[in-house]
Amino acid sequence: MNPTNSRTLSRRTMLRGLGACVALPWLECMGPLTSWAKAEPGKAGAAPTAPNRMAMLYIPNGVHMPDWRPASAGRLEDLPLTLAELKEHKEHLLLISGLASDKARANGDGGGDHARALSAFLTGVQPRKTEGADIRGGISVDQVAAAAVGDRTRLSSLEIGCEQGSMAGNCDSGYSCVYSSTMSWRSSTQPVPKEVNPKLVFERIFGAGSAADRVERDRMRKSVIDFVREDFKSLNGKLGRQDQNKLDEYVSAIRDLEVRIGRAASFSNPKPPEGFQVPETSPTDYETHIRLLSDLLVLAFQTDSTRIATFVLANEGSNKPYPFIDVREGHHDLSHHGNNAEKQEKIARINRFHMRQFAYLLGRLRSVREGEGTLLDHCMVAIGSGNSDGNRHNHDDLPILLAGRGNGTISTGRHLALPGETPLNNLWLGLLNRMDVRTAQLGDSTGELKGLSA
Repeated sequence: MNPTNSRTLSRRTMLRGLGACVALPWLECMGPLTSWAKAEPGKAGAAPTAPNRMAMLYIPNGVHMPDWRPASAGRLEDLPLTLAELKEHKEHLLLISGLASDKARANGDGGGDHARALSAFLTGVQPRKTEGADIRGGISVDQVAAAAVGDRTRLSSLEIGCEQGSMAGNCDSGYSCVYSSTMSWRSSTQPVPKEVNPKLVFERIFGAGSAADRVERDRMRKSVIDFVREDFKSLNGKLGRQDQNKLDEYVSAIRDLEVRIGRAASFSNPKPPEGFQVPETSPTDYETHIRLLSDLLVLAFQTDSTRIATFVLANEGSNKPYPFIDVREGHHDLSHHGNNAEKQEKIARINRFHMRQFAYLLGRLRSVREGEGTLLDHCMVAIGSGNSDGNRHNHDDLPILLAGRGNGTISTGRHLALPGETPLNNLWLGLLNRMDVRTAQLGDSTGELKGLSA
């Protein structure tokens, strides 16, 4: 209970107005979370009129680096074993070595490399070590872009993934599960949950039901915000300072939703291509799941429903087995290979599987003609991990691959070898600038990455 309050607020308390109800976030005056609550969870010179898009994909637990890193810098010639899965797209790739994520390191916080690896990947900010509600990270590059240019599309950004994750509880050495499962952060205290159900992703992109249904649903959602405002003012006056700040932030998020609803209503809903099958549920087959979400990501870019996306292929520290490629052990367990050659080979097998899925996404992007080039020509699609070698839990020389020419602003078909300890956020800063988002600083960046355009 907040020491400035003399009363305890029920966890089930809601803001109510004219029959509308909005559940409150957890506040200090509600007391500590109970165990059951924690368990809830073409060509470089492509058409200049095409918008630039940006997507970041995440693979967990690092990679087997000997099968990832090319022998030399410069032009991509013979690809190493893992990247050989991308040979058809070689001229569209920029492999970058030497990038580091310092804020994924302990820096005095002890264990928790997996939680830090994902939460710091797009933020460059050290997450607060907590398994409670007082999480804190940093705004992620995708949300910086969304805040600046997201009003140009129906959806400011799209967050998807293949593995559900809890938003509370301890998942890694005292770090909240939210850190291990969430890639996108709207603010230092507002993680943006990913959607794993392809049907819901489809409905978000294309809308659901009749036009009248959507108008009525949006009207009611918007009116709820108006209905509860007076109740909010009354309640806010009874709370301590920290709870007031949290509730202010919560209502700000609701207001943000109101703006997004209004913006979405100002755009006509795009139509999916003829013959596209609307997914009903999340597939149990992992490859099918990845490819279905990849198709939806391509459709979101193709219809200009959004220009910014994040895609978590599996949560950091994931112990998912891969029996369909004859890897029955858990991924995380294998990543602690202790230099065992058999385990390293299985890790490399998992890495190749993920690269095959990335090749599928790139193929789909290249199949869409746009202006004088393809959709991929007008994209910047990064894939990588916040760990390098999962056995060492090191966060230097990260496996980072960038695909697409960013409307002719990126020179591909190369291996760009940077000095060691170059901040990963320098790369993200470079991508932001190519989205016409001029930002001098992002997390621990030290300046825009040089060398993206040769």
